[in-house]
Amino acid sequence: MSETEKLELAERIRKECIKAAREGFRDASMSGLCAEGAMEAAISAIQNLDLETCIDEADTDEDSD
Repeated sequence: MSETEKLELAERIRKECIKAAREGFRDASMSGLCAEGAMEAAISAIQNLDLETCIDEADTDEDSD
């Protein structure tokens, strides 16, 4: 894997982490959790992120190029 590919994969994972955190926080807030509870839900969403799927999607994107 080239340095460019590594950076692209890292960026994809960063974006997926941010997306998971935002969705987890939003869902928890809408469920009535306090800010601290919503933050814990956001962190949990990141911890539960399926990294294999992120990698597989990156591989699929490379194959289509």
